[in-house]
Amino acid sequence: METAQPGRVRRLARTETAKDRRLNKRVQLALGGRFLMDGADDLSLVVVNISCGGAAFRADVKPSAGERIVCYLDDLGRLEAEVIRPTDDGFAVRFLSTAHKLGKIADRLTWLCNYKQLGLSDERVAPRHAGGGPALVTRADGRVIQCRTIDISLTGAAFTADGPAPHVGEIVTVGSLTGEVVRTLRSGFAIRYITGHGKR
Repeated sequence: METAQPGRVRRLARTETAKDRRLNKRVQLALGGRFLMDGADDLSLVVVNISCGGAAFRADVKPSAGERIVCYLDDLGRLEAEVIRPTDDGFAVRFLSTAHKLGKIADRLTWLCNYKQLGLSDERVAPRHAGGGPALVTRADGRVIQCRTIDISLTGAAFTADGPAPHVGEIVTVGSLTGEVVRTLRSGFAIRYITGHGKR
């Protein structure tokens, strides 16, 4: 029988922790919805922030900590949840879902956070790809280049480009988003979103 190497186990544990952190990144989305709890009719809620693992809601009715509810969220559908704590204007929950469904929620949140800002249509075939949606990227000197979105995430995007790609470190804008070019590809480039950076 093969004996596990302690160093290898530690490395795997660190990798899994990093993956969990990425999957549970909280984002702010203006999603409406409703929820059901024992002994009550449908109650309305608004998402304050959300990740694939849980969410904070604004609601007039606050279930007790430990209570299980069923949520119906716009663009995400039905989710079972356990109330973690009340908040000043609502309550926070953790979702009770399989790992597979949590992954699908993460994919959908990634898409919802990006498609409007990048000017893409809300159609997806592969969960983590934008299906070649067109995008106009404005370079630091004002030139606009025709691109196609090939991949998006909560923190950045990758594009194929017609013509020379922006250089690494250049600040570009795509729709309402600002980003820094972090690497060039054979026929394109990738950016990292910059928050709080105004257009020049």
